Amino acid sequence: MRTLVLLALAGLGAQLVDGSLGMAYGVTSTTLLLAMGTNPAAASATVHLAEIGTTLMSGASHWRFGNVDWKVVARIGVPGAVGAFLGATVLSSLSTEVAGPMMSLILLGLGLYVLSRFTLRGLPEDRLGQPLRKRFLSPLGLVAGFLDATGGGGWGPVGTPALLASGRMEPRKVIGSIDTSEFLVAVSASLGFLFSLGSQGLDWAWVTAFLLGGLIAAPIAAWLVRMVPPRVLGSAVGGVIIATNVRTLLNSDWIAAPGAVSAVVYLAVYALWAAALTYSIRQHLKERAATASAPLGEVDNGATGHDEPLAAEAAVTRNG
Repeated sequence: MRTLVLLALAGLGAQLVDGSLGMAYGVTSTTLLLAMGTNPAAASATVHLAEIGTTLMSGASHWRFGNVDWKVVARIGVPGAVGAFLGATVLSSLSTEVAGPMMSLILLGLGLYVLSRFTLRGLPEDRLGQPLRKRFLSPLGLVAGFLDATGGGGWGPVGTPALLASGRMEPRKVIGSIDTSEFLVAVSASLGFLFSLGSQGLDWAWVTAFLLGGLIAAPIAAWLVRMVPPRVLGSAVGGVIIATNVRTLLNSDWIAAPGAVSAVVYLAVYALWAAALTYSIRQHLKERAATASAPLGEVDNGATGHDEPLAAEAAVTRNG
């Protein structure tokens, strides 16, 4: 029972992060399951089965708050579903000895990306322009879906920054559209795992625990997406992912690092994480101060991750 409660809390926390950042539910949850010794394919299958419910709730919540572009959902979600099914089939065919370190390596790469992206840049500036083209969205969805299934996460870490960097969508609509389209990816990946593995290695109580935690968090996250400082949260989550997967790799048969070497690596990882968090907090406070002091209409909403209503509210408060 204690394990189920912890898994539910982990699912709640992961969905809060995912619904606010548009990424990291699968990466965070899969990292936890691997650390508990779960078979890599079973870990990814467990997370994706839970995501069927959480992404449905998250998509409905984002739609309710006007955070979804349905054209983008269709153009990126369908190729993403194809990539996810292929990725699930590939992962299911690999042995545990190969799949475990391989998945940790993918997760480590995604964790480094999340940490560096949000620590150094935060959310990029909002440069709204022409609609996103299918020839950009389809390959992006295919690659992101494949990585999502093979790495246990990756749809958000690949898709969200790519759409944000395009500058053609509001940050809140990027996050809402990615979270909504992830429903198609979760269904397709789950089918791929079930066809390849059956129910082998799956613990349905764990799936349910993840699902319940995520369902509770999904509407809260959709509401918080305009208020949570993405820079700090992204740095924190990236650090957790990096530290956990570095530990898995150091203990794997691929490396089998001696204790002294592991200690030095852990020290370096935690120092990097602490520095990234400190920098992110300072930059967020600077951005918030700049937002509060800037004249109305000159606020850089894209860099802070906040929407126009918040800038207007700050101006009203400032002017009495």
